[in-house]
Amino acid sequence: MFHRIGRTVVRHPVWTIVAWVIAAVAIIATAPSLPSNSDESSFLPSSYQSIKAMDLQEKAFPSSFTPSAIVLYQRTDNAPLTAADKADITKITDGLGAKKIDQVQKVIAGTPSKDGKYQTALVQMDKKSAGQPKQADAAQALRTDAKDLAQGTHLKVQVGGQAGQALDQKDAGNTSDIVALLGSVLIIIATLLIIFRSPIIAIMPLFVLIALVFSTSNALIADATKIFGLQANSSVSALLIVVVLGVGTDYFLFLMFRYRERLRAGDDPKEAMVNSVARVGEAIASAAGAVIISFLALTLSTLGFLTQLGPALAILVAVTLIAGLTLFPAICSVIPPRALFWPGKKWNQEPSDATFAAIGRLVGRKSGMVAIVSGLVMVLLALGTLGYKANYDLASGSIPKTKESMVVQDTMSKVYSAGAADPTSVFLTSSNGKPLTGVDFTAFKDKLGRADGVADASFDQKTGLSKDRTTALFSLTLKYSGASDQAISAVGKVRTVAADNAPPGTEAVVGGTSSIYRDINAAVDHDYRTVFPVAAILIMIILGLLLRSVVAPWYLIASVALGFGATLGATVLIFGRGDGLIFLLPIIMYLFVVAIGTDYNILMIARLREEAREGRDPREAAAQALRHAGPTIASAGFILAATFATLMLSGNTFLTEMGFAIAFGIVVAAFVMAMFFTPSLTALIGHAAWWPGHADRALAPAAGGATLPGGFPAPGGARPLDEDGRGTEELDESGRRN
Repeated sequence: MFHRIGRTVVRHPVWTIVAWVIAAVAIIATAPSLPSNSDESSFLPSSYQSIKAMDLQEKAFPSSFTPSAIVLYQRTDNAPLTAADKADITKITDGLGAKKIDQVQKVIAGTPSKDGKYQTALVQMDKKSAGQPKQADAAQALRTDAKDLAQGTHLKVQVGGQAGQALDQKDAGNTSDIVALLGSVLIIIATLLIIFRSPIIAIMPLFVLIALVFSTSNALIADATKIFGLQANSSVSALLIVVVLGVGTDYFLFLMFRYRERLRAGDDPKEAMVNSVARVGEAIASAAGAVIISFLALTLSTLGFLTQLGPALAILVAVTLIAGLTLFPAICSVIPPRALFWPGKKWNQEPSDATFAAIGRLVGRKSGMVAIVSGLVMVLLALGTLGYKANYDLASGSIPKTKESMVVQDTMSKVYSAGAADPTSVFLTSSNGKPLTGVDFTAFKDKLGRADGVADASFDQKTGLSKDRTTALFSLTLKYSGASDQAISAVGKVRTVAADNAPPGTEAVVGGTSSIYRDINAAVDHDYRTVFPVAAILIMIILGLLLRSVVAPWYLIASVALGFGATLGATVLIFGRGDGLIFLLPIIMYLFVVAIGTDYNILMIARLREEAREGRDPREAAAQALRHAGPTIASAGFILAATFATLMLSGNTFLTEMGFAIAFGIVVAAFVMAMFFTPSLTALIGHAAWWPGHADRALAPAAGGATLPGGFPAPGGARPLDEDGRGTEELDESGRRN
């Protein structure tokens, strides 16, 4: 199949390029705009208690609200507020309400701090638009109008809360996109220039990936988002840029290294490109298939963010794969090799590959020692996972601490009760639809107030009962900030106390930010038990089909899992000692490290299989595979790791942790696992690694001469046999079959 793809593309390179351009323009022109949602509650399905509480609040207490934005007042000299200041605060609060800002339904006065230096106002916005960009726009309008209204006073006014965080997250996301794009571009250009000494090869893949692949993928993602009712998140775009540049450049490298190898072996340019697509195509397609399946496994998640991220990344990799098999070969086919590799002068000379040849000899001769040492390195790093702790404050993790919403959050945590900015609501509702009669609300409130972690509990007889008197609302202030481990633990205890003390015929439901985070914690635990094993099983199936083996997939996936453990352990040791790692990180890390680690394993073991088919014994095949595939994996691993590492420059805690973790995982996958652990294990296991098939059996010898590396015959020799014993096709200079 891949030989036919290569032959078709090489015969019609111009038409292939034109078809790509037409398809890209059509897809981009007809795609809808990509929506965005940063509301944490949208991560969860309606079956979770925190979401039930939100629905209950909307039905029973439509006039009550959890503030979408918080306005924080203080004097510019940080002195206690005077009577004149308080009058100005009332005027500004009323003025903000009178502005009739889009999405803002009302602005009411909050409570003063105990030290008398701070005062708040609470902003209600349309619940139906929670987390959407229009509420970030409303927060921007609030900030602008509040500062205008505060002119001539001694007050400093800042706007935070969920809408303020959405605004700051959007700004931080734009910065992350620029940093990721510029950093990745510079790294890729510099690395490709060093490897190939060619400005065309250094620049061409970037133009293709950004102008065609990324734009087309984004449009298809928008289509899928609309068709399947998914939600986008502002943190995704920077990740997509890095993935398309890193993975796309990897596939380009796989193709170009083999193309240059075939040219050095004496193939004419057209034949060299066809044979390159034929040989590398299977490895690239299998590797991409493993990545795509890993990402699609995220659709099994219960978290909205991951169910959006998975299909988006799968679409991106699928489009990149198609470009790697068609568009890149077509472009390279219309450029003569001398021009493509210009001004380099040694592109057609076989290098000594001294470094990788030496590594190959080491792995071949001392396979047992190499396997033990490389495995031990990963095991020792994996011990760091014992200190893993999750951090559920995604907003703080994705917004720099200097942004206004974070300043408001930190200030309120210090001067008010830590949980004042994120109150917890307890709803006591009738289970039979009848009014709550004979219920001692005060006793229930007191029980809630004595729960561990609760600073204050309140119930207002006038406003705390719904109109039909079937639901009562109790407001709790926790001792801890909403996203902290202590608050999440406290909510669990509140739920227990509320359920145990709910009167007969009633049900207690606990809501609020901390309740949402507790449910997210439960959802993540579910995903660990579901997504991880499903992705691993599907990848093993791909490996089994590719290698025609039952044995190899087991130790390959085990090596990748060990690489994941080493990556998570190292990340915990560096970033996880304080508040812990952002809760999404292990899942994203698992999928990237497993998928990309499988990429490199596939490339190495596919080359090892080629060398075995040349008649070499397992150890010699491993040595030769490292000599030929080692430079490709090293270059691809360096570029991909470096592009992900650019996320560490974003100023965004979540992306910084993700950038390090994935970059480190790629380094482990390329330079420890694929370079040492996998080939040494394969050499040790020998022919049994391919049981029950015989994928490493030697090809039929060429009738007219020796074969060249990769299973291709020397000039004048017979065509090599494929796995079914048939001769592979080759092209003459005009692109016709011989």
